[in-house]
Amino acid sequence: MSPVQEPTPELLADPYESFMHHHLQYYGYFRDEEKTAESSSLASRERRPKSSYSLLEQESGGSDRNSLQDNRKKLICSLMLEAALLKSKQLLFNHLEGPGVPCLREPRGLFAVPTSRGPLQAPRWPVECEVIKEQIQHIEWVPSEPEPFYQSTGNEPAPLIVGKEKGTVVYHIKPVAKGSYFTCSRVGGARGPITSPAISLEGPEDTTLLFESRFESGNLQKAVRVGPYEYELTLRMDLYTNKHTQWFYFQVRNTRKGITYRFSIVNLMKPKSLYSMGMKPLLYSQRDAQTHGVGWRREGGNIRYYRCSSEEGQAMYCLTWTACFPHDHDTCYFAHFYPYTFSDLQRYLLAVVSDPVRSQYCKLRVLCSSLAGNTVYLLTITSPSQNPAATAAKKAVVLSARVHPGETNGSWVMRGFLDFILSDSPDAQLLRELFIFKVVPMLNPDGVIVGNYRCSLAGRDLNRNYQTILKESFPCIWHTRSMIQRVLEEREVLLYCDFHGHSRKNNVFMYGCNNKSAPSQWLHERIFPLMLSKNAPDKFSFHSCKFKVQKSKEGTGRIVMWRMGIPNSYTMESTFSGSTLGRKSDSHFTSEDLKSLGYHICDTLLDFCDPDRTKFLQCLSELQELLQHQIHQKLKDLGRGQDSDGAWSDISLSDIESSTSGSNSSQSDGLPAHLLSMAEKFHQKKKKRLRTRKERNELHQKYALSQGLTCQDKTLGRTPEAGLISDLQRRKPNARQEKLPGRSTLAHSASTVGASPSRSVWWGPEQPTVTLLLSRNLFRRPQVPGQSVPVGSPKLKQSQSQHLLPPRRVTWSLLELQPPCMEPERRKSPSWPQ
Repeated sequence: MSPVQEPTPELLADPYESFMHHHLQYYGYFRDEEKTAESSSLASRERRPKSSYSLLEQESGGSDRNSLQDNRKKLICSLMLEAALLKSKQLLFNHLEGPGVPCLREPRGLFAVPTSRGPLQAPRWPVECEVIKEQIQHIEWVPSEPEPFYQSTGNEPAPLIVGKEKGTVVYHIKPVAKGSYFTCSRVGGARGPITSPAISLEGPEDTTLLFESRFESGNLQKAVRVGPYEYELTLRMDLYTNKHTQWFYFQVRNTRKGITYRFSIVNLMKPKSLYSMGMKPLLYSQRDAQTHGVGWRREGGNIRYYRCSSEEGQAMYCLTWTACFPHDHDTCYFAHFYPYTFSDLQRYLLAVVSDPVRSQYCKLRVLCSSLAGNTVYLLTITSPSQNPAATAAKKAVVLSARVHPGETNGSWVMRGFLDFILSDSPDAQLLRELFIFKVVPMLNPDGVIVGNYRCSLAGRDLNRNYQTILKESFPCIWHTRSMIQRVLEEREVLLYCDFHGHSRKNNVFMYGCNNKSAPSQWLHERIFPLMLSKNAPDKFSFHSCKFKVQKSKEGTGRIVMWRMGIPNSYTMESTFSGSTLGRKSDSHFTSEDLKSLGYHICDTLLDFCDPDRTKFLQCLSELQELLQHQIHQKLKDLGRGQDSDGAWSDISLSDIESSTSGSNSSQSDGLPAHLLSMAEKFHQKKKKRLRTRKERNELHQKYALSQGLTCQDKTLGRTPEAGLISDLQRRKPNARQEKLPGRSTLAHSASTVGASPSRSVWWGPEQPTVTLLLSRNLFRRPQVPGQSVPVGSPKLKQSQSQHLLPPRRVTWSLLELQPPCMEPERRKSPSWPQ
């Protein structure tokens, strides 16, 4: 069969098909033989109705062969066009509507918002991290009885750190190289097969514990077995830093029931901890969760927190405790506090957007992508208004959490707030009608995923960088601040609150900002915390609240938002331990206790905005009395009278309260890790390139001298060990000669070769020559033949330096290198090579 000719334009009467034909022909289609076309048509014949070819025969009547051939050409052209269109990922062919009818594919989830029709966004890890495929998920459970603090006896042992020298390393993952920085990320972390960092058991009777932490929020780096049932644990520091170890979360397998194990974390960095005040670690048994529905619970005995060592000038502290596992061959977990991962958040948001009721007044959007490409979600919660005027009259409330990834307390408070504000409670409905809530539930998803305690993948504390202009390095903070700026342009922001956790103080409290500008707003920033303490008297401590604006905290969210115009700007700190107030005194907080704080925030917000100002004025009066008492106490400490008329004006609010006791992140201030590395490299290159003129001259002269003396040695037939270079190396330069201002280093060295400057030296009848490479900024071409070239480095004006010549090779007699005291006739002028 002869090859099929290319279809003529007459066969494609439709202008669009003609255009597509020529376009596809340009890229190589419609150039094969008929068998290729027929194979393409046969391959696609099953996708088309069976009546296609029969219709061709019916139209041609089965007799006109030329007509049938033309129709076949049309069909082949159409099928090839369809095959080309099938290469597009945006077109689908619905054969139910008709043969070859294209339609657009449904848009993809470009912004990675969880939907009920698709899977959750997989977390993205730095490529240095190995990640196991097992998905870790824990049940929620509330103990029926309060969990009391550990009562210290004072006799708890403080084990000496043994280390791997006297112990056995049973688990070890490769740490990120010190001084490195984040480069790229991918789903699943490092490529290639997962290595086994744990040792292998020798048999069923081997009682060695098997550790694992390569999952979301895990951060155990090394475990050393120092006894039959004793282990020293080393935590991985925040990625791309050498600081911040406080959070821990890891898995333990191959347990034995009825045996007391001792665990010691040996590289904690905070000098004070709640573990010294009765806090216990958290334990989770997978078998208990499956069989009895029991989740995280406080476990531990012989708890002690003490200083153990010092590394590179940094003091290290040790947390040691004992624990008994409830089952044999169980899988258990230890954690600093109730974990709340990025996947936990996504599962919760998926449930919200899948609910047809809650999704009506909760809109989930993407604020931005983190440094590693993980999604930072933004929730807008409000009831639909009847008219635009009602919408414009609403005030805004901005809430955020998990800027510090190890402070999981913030996520549980945020979870309680979202549960209540999205409920069908009358108070929740009223709040949605009064306010527009802007909620960022997880500001630092990268740090949460990798198990950092304080920093992001930039190696910096995000809560010290709210003033940043580095959008690419701190995208989460930059976009959050920009979002709040846009909200402020549209409406008043009544309240801003960032949820945190505190590792050194019990209870819940707030940090705020003193309003000094408007006398009418005096003490108003303290009313909301005082109201919250009255609504949650067994959890919230108003006496622990601080309102001092410190210079070291200028980059925090509360201070930056306060300067942007939000008077009620707070950081709410929730303890990792528990309460010392009311009926919950001396007992640990549960996740349900923290979730209840979210409800109390909503309740306090209604009291704060109540048209009946009775509660507001009552709190204001109480604050004035409290402040007056504090001022009198301050005056008494200063030795002044308590009835002084100028007391209120002489002492400011900042003088009567101490500074906030938040964590010191000054070691994590500055440029992000990758920019800091670039700056160091640039500084080194810049320092190497910008030498002074004197330094450059000395380098050229030393090089010229070494080259010249080497040539002289070769001419005299002497070895370097017996020659002038050896003499120069053994002879130290005269200190007086080094400081002579008018003579060059070359002249000094030459005078040292022969004898003292007062003696002349006879070199013999044949004078060896020295070849020097002249730098363009040292010498100029002599205008008169025979003119000597200066050996020193004259300072040229800018106009003269523009006419300098390229380097030239010049040959001197060695007598030219003699000091000026030598006889003039023994010095020769240089001869310029042609």
